[in-house]
Amino acid sequence: MYKSKIKLTFFVSLIALAILNLVSAKGVYLEPEVFLSDIFNHAAPEPSRLLLKGDLKKDIKKILGHRYKSIRVPYWQKDGRTVWILEEIGKELPITAAFAVSDNKIEEFKVLIFRESRGWEIRHDFFTQQFYGAHLLPKQKLSHHIDNITGATMSVDAMKKLSRMALYLHEHVIAENQ
Repeated sequence: MYKSKIKLTFFVSLIALAILNLVSAKGVYLEPEVFLSDIFNHAAPEPSRLLLKGDLKKDIKKILGHRYKSIRVPYWQKDGRTVWILEEIGKELPITAAFAVSDNKIEEFKVLIFRESRGWEIRHDFFTQQFYGAHLLPKQKLSHHIDNITGATMSVDAMKKLSRMALYLHEHVIAENQ
């Protein structure tokens, strides 16, 4: 009888721990304003909006495999650097990520808001740092191989798509301003 109570207590504790871990995986990891403040040294510029139309819209659709959720994409630009706060569906819900791009390379990437029940490991530095220095190759391919995370394949794929989108949009905005 005593051993069965210990087993039951242990089992209940494991379930509670699993539920706590699942609940804590979702949420806001970093406020967008904090990311912007850090990137722009506490002097973030006013946001601009890029209208997705024509070839730009078609190319973004190719990168994502579907139309982007918004026709206007906000971005921040200062001294040749752009910041993009973008969203993509992981498995079922949107993941919000921020990318700082300079010299056509990703210099910073953070998962800001995660809403899925799985795949939250993408928020960790061991994953996000793989993107640093990545740039676009022909046909909007990412220059860096990005290691997958077991159980987070859809979240990883979503972040690879968003990184390609951020790089592509950066190149477009910089080219337009020259």
